[in-house]
Amino acid sequence: MNFNLPHIPHRTTSPRESGLTMMMDKGLSWRQSENFVDCSAHLTDLVKLGFGTSYVTKDLERKIEIYHKAGMKVYLGGTFFEAFIIRGMFNEYRDLLNKLNLKTVEVSDGSIELDHDLKCKYIQELSKDFTVLSEVGSKEEGILISPSKWINMMSSEIEAGAWKVIAEARESGNVGIYRPNGTAHVALVNKIIAKVPSESILWEAPKKPQQVWFIKQFGTNVNLGNIGHDEVIPLETLRIGLRGDTFHDFLPEELAKKSLK
Repeated sequence: MNFNLPHIPHRTTSPRESGLTMMMDKGLSWRQSENFVDCSAHLTDLVKLGFGTSYVTKDLERKIEIYHKAGMKVYLGGTFFEAFIIRGMFNEYRDLLNKLNLKTVEVSDGSIELDHDLKCKYIQELSKDFTVLSEVGSKEEGILISPSKWINMMSSEIEAGAWKVIAEARESGNVGIYRPNGTAHVALVNKIIAKVPSESILWEAPKKPQQVWFIKQFGTNVNLGNIGHDEVIPLETLRIGLRGDTFHDFLPEELAKKSLK
């Protein structure tokens, strides 16, 4: 960091298992990717090429190479995986990953109905050659999944070989683990965290209030995803108490209550 400042909470360092930040690239140009790397690569662990943007993005392989050279894991959005699966093209999807030199993959079923045992088989098969992130939760509003089902699916997918399980929220942040108004399903999150190791979960949190909530609940090194390319640095300041929303959370009690005159 640029300055010495006491009482800054400890952040894990790359390559990390916890405290992950996943940036969602929704169609940056390769030049914009270079700019992102220049300012935020040191704070970013994963880059998701959101939904099906990789299908229409120019200079895709060049952009992937830029991210890889900066030390970040890059993967295609889960919706793109589902687009291949529903067309019966699993082998073609694997071939595409190899063609793009991708070592990370997302397995999801947020837009299609996929038998969970089959989903776990995809995870198991892909985990032999790739780092797998699996996503749990529907992208449709109004579809509620019981906490026990969330826990069972997450646990089964980790057992099948998923490195991390992603708790669905979409880029809009109003489905899955969130209510339509964007606030967290608190009881659901607490029940999940009681049964599934926190370091194994990556919570999608595209909105600042959601990021603040998770940091306050689970600390500096909670795994957060679907972060905008221009929100990675602001998120890091939330993580270390250098933004108003978390300013007092990491200070010693005597300083947090101190009144300056």
